[in-house]
Amino acid sequence: MKPLIVGVGDCKVTADTGSELVTYALGSCIAVAVWDPAARVGGLLHFMLPDSTVDRQTQGREHPYRYADTGTPMLFREAYQQGAEKRRMVVRLAGGAAVVEDNGLFSIGKRNYAALRKILWRAGVLVHAEDVGGSVSRTVRLEVDSGRMFVRTAGQTEQELAARPAAARAALHSGGAVCQNA
Repeated sequence: MKPLIVGVGDCKVTADTGSELVTYALGSCIAVAVWDPAARVGGLLHFMLPDSTVDRQTQGREHPYRYADTGTPMLFREAYQQGAEKRRMVVRLAGGAAVVEDNGLFSIGKRNYAALRKILWRAGVLVHAEDVGGSVSRTVRLEVDSGRMFVRTAGQTEQELAARPAAARAALHSGGAVCQNA
């Protein structure tokens, strides 16, 4: 398989079934993986911070994938442009760790996770599986053809993060405009 590397503050969406999307060094950052089994479209977002308003100059417009509130809608829109449909999408999350001991002062991983879940909830997007929290960084790999997602933590073997069968079959209700089909 041809690896498509998703850097920090980056996103890639593809319908190339010979590809796999890979991102490294997910500490407090979060990876959002989407996959449509009918269209065979996969996408992976690696965002760093929950809210683009911390970017006082451009509110995230220069680097929208760095933030949950700007990157997440873009990930979904790009997947829809390649034929994915919200009701079929399998959504999985990984990351959001507390890799730096700050005595809970910043809690970036927790804040990232809370912001993302709020965005997805408002949009009516169901999360099918997640590997979040803890204190270790992760590497994520999504196979575009099969939709299989794998997570590796430092010093451990790669583990599949399978979508929960009941959740994968659940019908998604229409949500807000953030992650809705255009």
